[in-house]
Amino acid sequence: MHNKVKDTAFLGLCVSLALGLAYIEVLLPPLIAAVPGIKMGLPNIILIFLLYRRGLPAAATVSLLRMVLVTLLFGNWMAFLYSLAGGVLSMAVMVLLKRLNFLSVAGVSVAGGVTHNVGQILMAMWMMNTAELGYYLIVLAVSGTIAGLLIGLCGALLIRRIPNKW
Repeated sequence: MHNKVKDTAFLGLCVSLALGLAYIEVLLPPLIAAVPGIKMGLPNIILIFLLYRRGLPAAATVSLLRMVLVTLLFGNWMAFLYSLAGGVLSMAVMVLLKRLNFLSVAGVSVAGGVTHNVGQILMAMWMMNTAELGYYLIVLAVSGTIAGLLIGLCGALLIRRIPNKW
């Protein structure tokens, strides 16, 4: 019983941290004002850490809870659908690449960042019934690579620095 309570408290802390990072991201000015939709993805630092330390169930739980809370506090349900599409696709790709064990944490994060954007664009293409949005993937692939690298490096640092004793 003690471990279950400890695990629940730890995941609650991770949700809080991810939500706090999402709030910080909302407060930041857009990285490139002329290009909508580009974000750093700061909450993904927590997800990368969890994926490597606790596995898919913990990372997916925190990811979904964070998406719902961010939607309720800062967004709308359309944004939730885009986030969900990107989150599910990127998590699946990151889990697969982590299991294959040939990329670093940063490499897995880059793949997650790019596929998150792919998921969002696919959702937008479906909702707006237009394939032309696919061209926007060029811009988002570059931003997803850069953000994924930075997030992955931060996540790798956390994995190295925080002991796996809990």
